[in-house]
Amino acid sequence: MKAYKKLCAVYFLIFALIAAGLNIFLIRKSPGSDGAYRVEAKRLADEITETGSYDLSKYPHLTGVFTEEDGELYISNEHYLMISAGGRAYRVEYTLNSDMSALVVTDLLLLAVLLFSAGILYYISRHIISPFGKINDVPRELAKGNLAVPIPEEKSRYFGKFTWGVNLLRESIEDSRRKEISMQRDKKLLLLSLSHDIKTPLSAIKLNAKALERGLYSDDSKRRAAATSISRRADEIEHFVSEITKAAGEDFMNFEVNISEVFLSAVIGKIESRYRPQLDLSGTEFTIAEFDDCILSCDPDRLGECLQNLIENAIKYGDGRLISVSFDQMDGCELITVSNTGCTLPSSELTQIFDSFHRGSNTKGAAGNGLGLFICKRLMGLMGGEVYAGIREGCFEITLVAKLA
Repeated sequence: MKAYKKLCAVYFLIFALIAAGLNIFLIRKSPGSDGAYRVEAKRLADEITETGSYDLSKYPHLTGVFTEEDGELYISNEHYLMISAGGRAYRVEYTLNSDMSALVVTDLLLLAVLLFSAGILYYISRHIISPFGKINDVPRELAKGNLAVPIPEEKSRYFGKFTWGVNLLRESIEDSRRKEISMQRDKKLLLLSLSHDIKTPLSAIKLNAKALERGLYSDDSKRRAAATSISRRADEIEHFVSEITKAAGEDFMNFEVNISEVFLSAVIGKIESRYRPQLDLSGTEFTIAEFDDCILSCDPDRLGECLQNLIENAIKYGDGRLISVSFDQMDGCELITVSNTGCTLPSSELTQIFDSFHRGSNTKGAAGNGLGLFICKRLMGLMGGEVYAGIREGCFEITLVAKLA
């Protein structure tokens, strides 16, 4: 806010200097100061020389004509100049009063501009700078984990949606944190419970094993019974281990979709406006095939997120020559295919690329966490669609299958 006030002060100072300079220029250029009285004095001298008399009313800038008979010729409190006409010297007095209407109009216009500028600056201060200053520290506090930071409500059309969105972000972070804590607590309780349950069959296995080792069982039937007990207890342990593995592999991300109807062009338009300037700068050819502008039944934001993941992967793992988006329709679905040249992924790995945290052998040296395609598959599944990948003629292709409305 201080910087804005300094900017306003500099603006008004420059405006005042410009106004002062313009006034000085107009005053100097005014009719009373450009020598008009000299012209009239010359005409007066010619009239006296020709007629021996004069009519002072013809000369609006001249106020009096005096000779030696009227007193001291060279002494006067008024502006004057000397002329010679008909062999006599005359003192011609004049006035510098001039028409100041142009100067007045200019000053009024400058005042109007000043008031208008002041109004605009006040409006910006009240509806943009001040609201922004109130929420300036909110993102930093959220990043530090302070979810209780107050976010003032703002009905301004410039920041109303922004503050509303920040509030939604905070609520989403709070909800995610709450779900994560609950999930971690449940998993910890599950692991503790399973660990305790494993101890019982494990103890039985140890007892039977020691009995067999010491030869405590005299006949074959008891030894077989002990072996059978060991096998059954081992099966129980295997079951518990499976439960642990299942718990560790459960979904760690919460996916929510809101199904609605959207035109395909709306989704593709956002993707194109986001990536075409970037790809043009990098020299990558980016083509989007023609398509029928159909209506899709999906979550437009989630579908856009999937397409962004695919294009980001194409940028990251392709050779930078070509990224293309093509379309097809089949069985009431719209097929959107993103392909890129320079694929080095072995076809044998295609079955694994949608697993969480899996990174292909072609990802060496490229940053990532192996979740992009996993997220795409989950989101498309929740929207009633599908996603599949393939390699054709050195190009990596991924197709999103979205339902038509």
